[in-house]
Amino acid sequence: QERFGFEKWPGHQPELWLSLRQEAERRAHEGKQGRIPRMAGFDQDSRVIGTAWKNIQRAGLENVVHVEARAVDALELEGDWSDQGLVLTNPPYGERLSERRELGGLYQALGDAVKRCVPGWRLGVFTGAPEFGKSIGLRSYKQYRLFNGKLPAQLLLFEINEVSAMTPRTPDIPGDVTPRIANEERAAMLRNRLKKNVKTIGQWARKQGIGCYRLYDADMPEFALAIDIYEGRVHVQEYAAPKSVDERAARERLAEALAVIPEALGVEPEDMVCKQRQRQTGTSQYEKQAVSGEFFRVHEHGCVLKVNLKDYLDTGLFLDHRPVRHWIQQHSANQRFLNLFCYTGAATVHAVVGGASRSLSLDMSKTYVGWAEENLALNGADPKKHRVEQADCLAWLADRKTADQRFDLIFMDPPTFSNSARMAGVLDIQKDHPTLVRQAMARLSSDGLLIFSNNFRRFKLDETLESEFEVAEVTRDTLDKDFQRNARIHRCWHIRHKA
Repeated sequence: QERFGFEKWPGHQPELWLSLRQEAERRAHEGKQGRIPRMAGFDQDSRVIGTAWKNIQRAGLENVVHVEARAVDALELEGDWSDQGLVLTNPPYGERLSERRELGGLYQALGDAVKRCVPGWRLGVFTGAPEFGKSIGLRSYKQYRLFNGKLPAQLLLFEINEVSAMTPRTPDIPGDVTPRIANEERAAMLRNRLKKNVKTIGQWARKQGIGCYRLYDADMPEFALAIDIYEGRVHVQEYAAPKSVDERAARERLAEALAVIPEALGVEPEDMVCKQRQRQTGTSQYEKQAVSGEFFRVHEHGCVLKVNLKDYLDTGLFLDHRPVRHWIQQHSANQRFLNLFCYTGAATVHAVVGGASRSLSLDMSKTYVGWAEENLALNGADPKKHRVEQADCLAWLADRKTADQRFDLIFMDPPTFSNSARMAGVLDIQKDHPTLVRQAMARLSSDGLLIFSNNFRRFKLDETLESEFEVAEVTRDTLDKDFQRNARIHRCWHIRHKA
């Protein structure tokens, strides 16, 4: 007879142990005499099924539990089963599936199988990838936050019926990085920082009526990310790690961030987009990152603007220039406005809403010219008074044919560097800015203002410009609360003709 080690313990009470054992044996016997619910288990790995059979036999449950090798999409229940029952599953979290499309397809196949085989039952999914729950095609009525070892997980509960049915949706997770937490302590630090920022920056933005703002900008060295809010949607940019950082470790931290952000900010994973931010060279600022075509409208100080979080490196709205745009809106009444390197025309929209008498916006990208035209149309701008043209700004400023055009307010925010094939030359903002400023000042009315800005971190304004014009750096005044932690995000000057 088998014996337990504790029976040799000096404090062991044999009579008490005997009574407890006899009670357990009696209850086991009575239980086996009653009606035992049918149970079946499936896995596509036949080796796993072989191990399961050995465990079932060891427990004496051969006539109670049936298991067999079968893929999810081949699920069938044979024999007489009740109209009500429970399906439990712990599907892969992503480690065994290299591509997110496969993981989304697996969850959708699970949903299709249970809806086909066991309508009216309940489904419980214990998963470390809860963002794929919507791929099942059923609305979860209850979620429990649990742990699988050290790995955070969720138990999702579903009713398998038509009322709970929904269109399956697979989350768009960038770079095939599956959100997962490898280091809970590190993830908790990011979670706490984001919640703190929501209380400070988020509350400030709400009081100011600002819906698009930067919530986090590499606040913690472990998570080199910029996290921006666009009226309930989240745009995450991962700053490219230096070569000294292990790529695997960087991806692990990104996976943790993607797992933490939706929970900390209270958003659905499908409302989050992530990109990697690289140093821009040549025409990279104009190159597409995706082809979703998913535009939506946001609002800023009474202006309506189109943004796209997926298809381009930038979204169509430079958030750090929000105070500059607002200043333009407040000072553009009856002004002739020129927007050089206009991008999507957001600054022009603010000028129009502020009452500019006419405007001209120039950019060499056909895509952004069309985008700017749509932004202006959204705000009721008269296309005869407010024109957008595709043009190389360097060539336009040097063209004598346009030299007689005058403007009262000019905004110029050129890229740091550009060698686009559409340009007549190469733009290096540090080397070329004196010429650009002088040419722009030649188009400025005698009492007008040039707002000159750029985001080259090592930029130095040519000293000769200060001797020719009235120059005042206003960078500090152009940084709202959400960008004050990164004072080098851009620099900005007001330049006027000397009296």
